[in-house]
Amino acid sequence: MASSEVDSKYAWVIVLAVFWNNAHHWGILSSYGVFLAYFTSHSTFPDSRTLDYAFIGGLSASMALFISPVVTLLHRRVGLKATMALGVLLETAAFLGASWSRHIWQLYLSQGVCFGWGLGLQYLSTTYLIPQWFNRNRSLAAGIATGGSGTGGLIYSLATHALLDRFGLGWSYRILAICQFVVNCVCLLVIRDRKPTADPPSTSRRPLLNLNFRLLTRYEMWLYLGWSFFSVMGFMVIWFSLATYGRSVGLSSSQGSIVTAVMNVGQMFGRPAVGFMSDAVGRINIAAFATFVSGLLCLLLWTFARTYAALICFALFAGIFFGTFWTVVGPLGAEVVGLDDLQSGLTIMWLICSVPATFGEAIGLELRTSGRHEFLHTQLFTGFMYVGASLFLLLLRGWKIAQLRKQQQQQQSQFTEMASTGDKYRYLVAAKPKV
Repeated sequence: MASSEVDSKYAWVIVLAVFWNNAHHWGILSSYGVFLAYFTSHSTFPDSRTLDYAFIGGLSASMALFISPVVTLLHRRVGLKATMALGVLLETAAFLGASWSRHIWQLYLSQGVCFGWGLGLQYLSTTYLIPQWFNRNRSLAAGIATGGSGTGGLIYSLATHALLDRFGLGWSYRILAICQFVVNCVCLLVIRDRKPTADPPSTSRRPLLNLNFRLLTRYEMWLYLGWSFFSVMGFMVIWFSLATYGRSVGLSSSQGSIVTAVMNVGQMFGRPAVGFMSDAVGRINIAAFATFVSGLLCLLLWTFARTYAALICFALFAGIFFGTFWTVVGPLGAEVVGLDDLQSGLTIMWLICSVPATFGEAIGLELRTSGRHEFLHTQLFTGFMYVGASLFLLLLRGWKIAQLRKQQQQQQSQFTEMASTGDKYRYLVAAKPKV
């Protein structure tokens, strides 16, 4: 593709398609908090526990991250569109399978494993697109695209509650299957890679997974991984727990679904705002600020939110900040490891983050206690996860400043040498800013 396509009008069409694609996998998964509240208040599956439902929601997210090497392999073998098409089919099959599930292990396989695979094949396929299509406004474009998760979460948090009330569990799943299939197929027609990813026949003997594991020897990579790990751990607890927490403080199921919807409204506006500010102020700066604020909100606001109005307030502000990870993870990864190693860096990071994605919500629910402050330990745990994640970014910021100073010193020494030799042309070329 021509380089002129970078930052072009079609690049923004790609953003719009990724936006609605995110709305119909991450956005639908955002409504799982409504399903979780429904499952815990109904005897839907025999011999099931609350912990089972928490693991199913976590399994959906962790499977999406765990199959990142498979996504990389499929990109190389069959290309972007075929990989995403397989994801759409698996997501459809997952909802249809869940609609006919009669035992908890069937729900594990359908809404847990199968949906997670479908989500991963779609989401991880589009993670690499935005950095390819943008030089300027890269973080803003990523913020708008990931904002689709909040939009879909808003739509489906309210819709899922209404569907469960009117049609019951089985037909709610079937309607979700139809909606996501239609919209994601339309998005698939629009989305395309700026450069081909499928290998030509002559390169069929290349390694199946060409991952650069030497990235793990770099200090800054471990800081990036630490921030990712703790951010995902905290994110999973808030994401799935708010509706259940609402029930624990006396809210109705309808009010719980509205709280989840308000949280997604915060994501819908917060993620593009974080992306815009990242381009203006710096990706590490904004990510560190938003991550730290997320921790403070959990420690200072969520712990005292025991009324409907207070919980709505927390949900809105938390939605603005707590999903920062998904907005800046790609652009920040490019800043840490470079565009050439971005796919390897993200694949390694997704594999590691599959652990907190699996166990985050289960840990949060297990930390509950009896008594008036049932979720206090859960809230403190979540807050400290975000505070810990922000510390990793603070260290990463120090590394970045040291790198920039080192580059400036090298350039200054080059300028001094060129100026002393009177090579004016080379001096001007070297002094040109590097983007």
